[in-house]
Amino acid sequence: MSKTLPNSASYVIIGGGVIGTSIAFHLTRCGVKDVVLLEKASLTEGATWHAAGLVGQFRSQQNLMSLMSDSVQLFDGLADETGQDPGWCKFGSLRLAQSGDRWKELLKSFSAAQAVGFEMHLLTPSEAGDVFPLIETGDLVGAAFIPADGYIDPNSLTQAYARGIRANGGEIFEAVMVKGLRRERNRITQVVTDQGTIEVGTVVNAAGLWARQVGWMAGVEIPAGVVEHQYLVTEKSDKIPPGLPALRDPDGGYYAKPEPGALAIGGWERETRKVNPREGFPWENERHLFDADMDRLEEFFAPAMRRIPLLGELGMRSIVNGPIPISPDGEPIMGPLPGLDNFFVACAFTSGIAASGGAGKALANWMMHGDPGLDLWSFDVRRFGPLHAGQRFLHDRAVESYSKYYAIHWPGEELESARGVRRSPLYQTLKQQGAVFGAKFGWERANWFSYGDIPQQDVHGFDRPQQEITVGREHRAAREAVVLIDMSSFTKLEISGAQACDFLQYLSVANVDREPGGATYTQLCNERGGIEADVTVIRRSQDCFWLITGSGLGVRDRHWIESHLQVERYRDNDFEVSNDELWTRSGEQWVRSGEESGLRNSPAFKQVEIRDITSAYGVINLAGPLARKVLQKVCDDDLSHAAFPFMSARDVRIGYAPALAYRVTYIGELGWELYIPSEYLQYVYEELQQAGGEFGITNIGYRAIDSLRLEKRYLAWGADITPDYNPIEAGLDFLIDWNKGDFIGAEALAEIIREGVQRKLVCLALDDSLPVFGGEAIFCDGEVVSQTSSGNFGYTVGKSLVLGYLPVELLEHENFMVEAFGERSQASIVKGAIYDPKREKILC
Repeated sequence: MSKTLPNSASYVIIGGGVIGTSIAFHLTRCGVKDVVLLEKASLTEGATWHAAGLVGQFRSQQNLMSLMSDSVQLFDGLADETGQDPGWCKFGSLRLAQSGDRWKELLKSFSAAQAVGFEMHLLTPSEAGDVFPLIETGDLVGAAFIPADGYIDPNSLTQAYARGIRANGGEIFEAVMVKGLRRERNRITQVVTDQGTIEVGTVVNAAGLWARQVGWMAGVEIPAGVVEHQYLVTEKSDKIPPGLPALRDPDGGYYAKPEPGALAIGGWERETRKVNPREGFPWENERHLFDADMDRLEEFFAPAMRRIPLLGELGMRSIVNGPIPISPDGEPIMGPLPGLDNFFVACAFTSGIAASGGAGKALANWMMHGDPGLDLWSFDVRRFGPLHAGQRFLHDRAVESYSKYYAIHWPGEELESARGVRRSPLYQTLKQQGAVFGAKFGWERANWFSYGDIPQQDVHGFDRPQQEITVGREHRAAREAVVLIDMSSFTKLEISGAQACDFLQYLSVANVDREPGGATYTQLCNERGGIEADVTVIRRSQDCFWLITGSGLGVRDRHWIESHLQVERYRDNDFEVSNDELWTRSGEQWVRSGEESGLRNSPAFKQVEIRDITSAYGVINLAGPLARKVLQKVCDDDLSHAAFPFMSARDVRIGYAPALAYRVTYIGELGWELYIPSEYLQYVYEELQQAGGEFGITNIGYRAIDSLRLEKRYLAWGADITPDYNPIEAGLDFLIDWNKGDFIGAEALAEIIREGVQRKLVCLALDDSLPVFGGEAIFCDGEVVSQTSSGNFGYTVGKSLVLGYLPVELLEHENFMVEAFGERSQASIVKGAIYDPKREKILC
């Protein structure tokens, strides 16, 4: 190990746990030599050293499963590659189902596994007993076995990464404490340690238990908390055979990891303890363990003893109650941090050992190429905002997410902690009228409304319980009469300035250069043509536009937009361009050098201002075939189709109140989104509800919206379209304007059109009314060919509907089936939209 810190480095990774070492390993593996890893104590200290080491690959989303599978592929060859045995035991994993609902959850997982070619086997109770002979099977419904899972030694794995780092030219410095991060505008320029200062190109916060505090050094809040997690290790016994798989019994709330002649039994209790939520985890507690909590331990050990009777004969050799990092939703935090151009995070991994190989690879790609290589929205730091980083919100949510780790994950289930935080002015009114709320980015949004004798509370199940009465009623009201939807949580960005139009033209695939009052639906694509955002742009005046995006997408989309404001970033080993400054290597120093290098820079847009106006305006969506009649009663403007065409917006008065009326739809009916200054929202709602009384006006929620939009084949970003898909595959190529000038992704999309796509998004209508939610396997002629991206029941057409990408060579086939919860239904491709394919309901 070197004794002297270098004066500069292209990459500095803070944290020598399994995640930090994996990131450095993958960077150096790709040929990057100028990599420095800093660890304040010794490698593995923090959370890695006391981790159980389970490796499970299956996740509900294909890309997350791919990330975990990348880890396993790396583990398979890591000993040969580095010369260090990571202690990888690939003996598989067994997940038990003790109830009918848990078995349904496994059936759903099995369908998704088939769809992506992931090996998973469903077992009878007797077969489960053959795989893990120590368990009682009499009360089991079934089990799932994944042969490529296993367990690994966390210390040996970390040391293998470290050995690879050094062999590939990287440097590791232990016992070096980071004391501060010096910042100039939107860049970290220096990492200050107790042994010197390093000029830096890019910084990675992989500080695990201390990630939040490292964020404070940079002046940013990272929603990464710490909670307690405990497990015990039994005494050794000859009765424990070698080669057992890892065991998970989620109905009992525990896992069992085989040790040599023993078992480690851990669990995810109903409530754990927060650790130092205000001041952060103490810097000096690298190897700290808490006192055992026997009450919490009994919660999962008692059911473990019933399942594995041998445990009653064995003593406890040790109890480990250690700190683990966790985010508000229990998933890791990765990616570029908004507000800083060269600061990446990789933290809050509750399953960091299993994820380390794939996470290190993805973050290395992200930093080197500006793209992780696959859509990681579920792990992206930009799914969170300032609200989530507040210590009370963070830790209350973290404790609840922890408690639900082994709970059945019901479709549409909402978390209960940290609720009621962001409320539309209509919140109390809607609650009094029966709204059952969900939460999105802290906003309370009506999911559905109680009706008749149905209680005003969610009922969970895999068969959409009572939704025929509730959601179906709302769906039919939208198709047959007129409805009100509170959409105030929409993210609304005002983009203004002399270059605002040129800037948006450069970002968008569609032409946004319309007359004031014109509106455009468009995608924002990356250089590969992948869809980074799905937005609407309304031109308010010559130099002012409103960009509307999803409630939970504001941080991500704004970061994407702002990252292209001036000079787009390009990197290799020796240079970096960001925010109109070129940083180059001069010996051991990073220096600003203007633009003399001849790099191809994207346009600089310095006369653009971006302002978040979300809280300033509420939004009411008035929609349905009778919407015009209702709006005309309270508005003096001519609302006819000729005077107020589709995709246009104008300032109007609704009663006495000012509003921007934007004629658009996401449900496939005549309608307007009404953008109303927040102080007028309650008044406007009352005016509309009173005016619509004679027409049977009805409140509806977001569950009905999802059903309605599928009948129209309208897409949802994050499910049907992501950076992994392009507009041509998604059937959105009609939006691309090839005559408006250059835009991001134009070259790639042109090449895709020339070469032709390999897959296309289709809607499939099922013959049988199976409950579908997305993730189901699609079969053609008996073979698995794809996976659904979303699914719901269409109450107008009376069919279950799914969206999914099919290979183009299958588009003319007819023998399709969709599998849901172990049942299969014939399905047929819908050409266009199954409801109102000629758009007559919209253009009227």
